[in-house]
Amino acid sequence: MYFGTDLIATWGLNLQFGVTGVLNFAYIVDLAVGAYAYALMTLGPSAASGGFQSYFIGFKLSPILALIIATAAGMAIGGLLSLLGLRRLRPDYQAVALLVVSIVTVTVAEADLGLVNGNAGLTLIPNPLGGFGPTQSGWAYVVLVGVLAAVGYIVVRRLTDSPFGRTLRAVRDDEVAARGIGKNVVWLRAVVQIVGGGFAALSGALLAGFIGAWSPGAWQYVETISLLSAVIVGGMGNNLGVMLGTALVPVLIQQGAQYLPAVAGHPGLAEDMSWVVLGVMIVIFIWFRPQGVIPERRPRYRRLLGLAGAATGGTISPAGATQLPSRAAAAATLPALHLVSRRAEGDLAHDRPLLEVKDVVVQFGGVRAVDSASCVMQAGQITGLIGPNGAGKSSLINAVSGFVRPNHGEVLFAGHDVARLSAERRANMGLVRTFQLPRLFPNLSAIENLLVAVPNQRAERTVGVLGGRSVWGKQEQASLETARELLEIFELAEKVDDMAGTLSGGQQRMLEVTRALMCDPRLLLLDEPLAGLSPHWSEILEQALVQLRARGLSMVLVEHELGIVDRICDNVIVMAQGKVLATGKMTDLRAQEEVQAAYVIG
Repeated sequence: MYFGTDLIATWGLNLQFGVTGVLNFAYIVDLAVGAYAYALMTLGPSAASGGFQSYFIGFKLSPILALIIATAAGMAIGGLLSLLGLRRLRPDYQAVALLVVSIVTVTVAEADLGLVNGNAGLTLIPNPLGGFGPTQSGWAYVVLVGVLAAVGYIVVRRLTDSPFGRTLRAVRDDEVAARGIGKNVVWLRAVVQIVGGGFAALSGALLAGFIGAWSPGAWQYVETISLLSAVIVGGMGNNLGVMLGTALVPVLIQQGAQYLPAVAGHPGLAEDMSWVVLGVMIVIFIWFRPQGVIPERRPRYRRLLGLAGAATGGTISPAGATQLPSRAAAAATLPALHLVSRRAEGDLAHDRPLLEVKDVVVQFGGVRAVDSASCVMQAGQITGLIGPNGAGKSSLINAVSGFVRPNHGEVLFAGHDVARLSAERRANMGLVRTFQLPRLFPNLSAIENLLVAVPNQRAERTVGVLGGRSVWGKQEQASLETARELLEIFELAEKVDDMAGTLSGGQQRMLEVTRALMCDPRLLLLDEPLAGLSPHWSEILEQALVQLRARGLSMVLVEHELGIVDRICDNVIVMAQGKVLATGKMTDLRAQEEVQAAYVIG
């Protein structure tokens, strides 16, 4: 029974920490809320038990209804705890804040305020299966917990082994890159804290119903460490690995400690030693095997896509995907790759500029990185953005893409002022960027980096999560076909199943550009994409940009290599000291004295 209840709780924590990267040190609070809620929903009024224990509210509901209410209460508290992430605290700061919440909550529960009977806790909590008799109810309870754990496994697998789980892992790997492809990181973190809170609360309610009592001593903050250790030891992100970790840590080490013989003159030594063993185990795994006993495994797509050199054995079929024809068989039937969306083509029909920057100021302390900059980018063109180091080019790109909020000015995209919109909202509107240093999701494969960028994914909606592959399977297959073509065009097909973090610098740059194209952009902001590239990769990228422009895609190219700017840019903007000095054709700009003074053009 302890294994089952701990497993339900640990799966919820794995969803938060192992899959999404939310280090929730207040997780035990969710569990305690479920236990207290179940107790208060089943004990009845405090006067009914002779008044020997006091609590602020009491009902006499059916145990099943009480379990449902307790689960809902945990989800509500999980949602409240997620509010700490609304200000985008650094992950370590957020973890400390949640730890403080856990300590404060325990302190409040211990206080003699008549809330939950203070430090003495609640007792006589009804067993939902108590009518079966002592022996029968115990085994019936095991069956109940087993059934609920099985249901929990189905739910958590539906969340983690689907495109939605892929998105959560992207958030875990790099929040900035996830925002850059249109993912609402705050909302996704809130979802996993709400769902994980429900798992924890259900676990607490079942535990309180079984032992018939609950007190603050049962949910100190270190209990979160126990569950977290099970995730680390078993394998972060791997639901079956977490099952093994649960059996090893909270059950074998901690529950098993109570069966060790007592040491004369040292009461509680065995229990204390279990924490010492647990601490040593965590250090060993973090140092020597951070992936856990059963590492997280990513889907394999090479054979599925019919690419040469398919790996044999040991692969996981991607959820919802169906067998695609081989490249040779599909060469004559695959549709042309639509790298440019209809909305991007529609921008060409309007006379207005696609992007207008008006008097934008970006200030860091007393330094103006962008000083009242104004410029225009036309649809269907490649606009170059050049200038010496420190000119403010990247700061302007950050302001346009939403990663820095301007102190003053307007950013008009397709006629709409987006200066106060978040980066993810701008990306979903089609204003997509790459970064100076490639920002990928290193623990996702190359093709997963592309698939996670597909906009408007059905699998990320509630109906998609609940409905499964029947809802999003066709969209996933279409995305796979597009991703395969992009990987082949950019010479990355052989790396389809390689983790993005293992690719070379040039391959990572190509992968970041292809991921941006998967976002269905209207305007693509490229921040020094050729920096550090070999001649081979530079040629591939240059040819691709020219072809994309021919298909109607609008681009802004920040670049120090003026040769490519001269060859492919239709219009060039020169910046220096945060200001826009001049705009025009590169041949005309070379002759301007102010440009020459700020930027020696050879």
